[in-house]
Amino acid sequence: MHIQLPCKVNNIIKVIQAAGYEAYAVGGCIRDSILGKEPDDWDITTSAKPEAVKKLFDRTIDTGIQHGTVTVMMGKEGFEVTTYRIDGKYEDCRHPSEVTFASDLKEDLRRRDFTINAMAYNEKDGLIDIFEGRQDIERGIIRCVGDARERFGEDALRMMRAVRFSAQLGYEIEIKTKEAIKELSPALYKISAERIQVELVKLLTSAHPDFLKIAYETGITACVLPEFDLCMKTKQDNPHHCYDVGEHILHTLAYVEPDKVLRLSMLFHDIGKPQTLTVDENGVTHNHGHAGIGEEMTVKILRRLKFDNATINNVRKLVLYHDLKIEPSAKSVRRAVNKIGEEIFPLLFCVKYADIMAQSSFEREEKLKCLEEVKCIYEQILEQKDCLSLKTLSVSGDDLIAAGINPGKEIGETLHKLLEIVLENPEYNNKSYLLSLLPLND
Repeated sequence: MHIQLPCKVNNIIKVIQAAGYEAYAVGGCIRDSILGKEPDDWDITTSAKPEAVKKLFDRTIDTGIQHGTVTVMMGKEGFEVTTYRIDGKYEDCRHPSEVTFASDLKEDLRRRDFTINAMAYNEKDGLIDIFEGRQDIERGIIRCVGDARERFGEDALRMMRAVRFSAQLGYEIEIKTKEAIKELSPALYKISAERIQVELVKLLTSAHPDFLKIAYETGITACVLPEFDLCMKTKQDNPHHCYDVGEHILHTLAYVEPDKVLRLSMLFHDIGKPQTLTVDENGVTHNHGHAGIGEEMTVKILRRLKFDNATINNVRKLVLYHDLKIEPSAKSVRRAVNKIGEEIFPLLFCVKYADIMAQSSFEREEKLKCLEEVKCIYEQILEQKDCLSLKTLSVSGDDLIAAGINPGKEIGETLHKLLEIVLENPEYNNKSYLLSLLPLND
């Protein structure tokens, strides 16, 4: 099989080979090349020790020299070159206690996580595929290299990576690999929140975000997202729903773009339903107040998983307002935009659409029609450049001070009262007119 290596990668390999060592492009870049995808980066493995690699190239960086990795700079691009190695005992479910350099490519490939990531290639020897990774690609299988329990014992995060690769590629997880995840998933408690977050986002923004259900079935979410497990066990006996809470969440994920904020918002939009579940005298379930409870839970979970403040703020708003009823009138829409925020408001249409599409067919047409009407009104408001916040109000704090209002709390209160008037009647957003209303009566 021929793989087109980038010129710079090929040059590094040839320089190392010319010095009497072995060298191959290895891992995910080979997997992606076989799949016809453009690799994000190219890693190289070699029999040469780090010191030997450094002597062969003008510019290198010691990025992980204790683990045998040197970054070779080719112009402004860096390529990681790692010596064949055998990992020692893993004592923390992530790092080997020691690394031994090896002279055999097979030993290096044997320590990698999945067969599809354990292939190597150079132009001289072609594809080296000792563990049948290419065959697993053809079969659509995620399978550990060697003993799955050993691989997951070395780095527990590999269990999440298995589900993530499954979701990205649409592959099945091989039975023994899946059984090992079920058995060893509690080891994920030892993994840092930052690493969990990265894998969760990759899974959610994949082609198959609903494969999160595999993470539930194998015990992964019980460790990293127990709130979701509660949703999977919460029924919805309500005309508006045809799925339990967890299944509804899984279905909504497919109806939004693979954007981090949108997918996280769908994951958490009903996270507060188990805590707010009530059943009326007719056996119908309700979840009054679930959006507010869900917002609080979302913030707590996202902080626990070390998400950045911007992401937390955007997701929590969409969770809080996902169920907000917006009447199809210009006044109602302007007030909703002001309440939610001009930047985040357009995303609410995506969230509401996904929510509706994952519900039962009961009143679906009416809901979609109303949503479309609100969207059309919103677009007209943008076209007309109506004032929606203090940013575009014709009067500023300085104007109020010039008009004789004392600096301080009264300025802010007055500005908000004027904004209320303009939200009702956008044609009043005129400096002279608004100043003529002063002083405002309560």
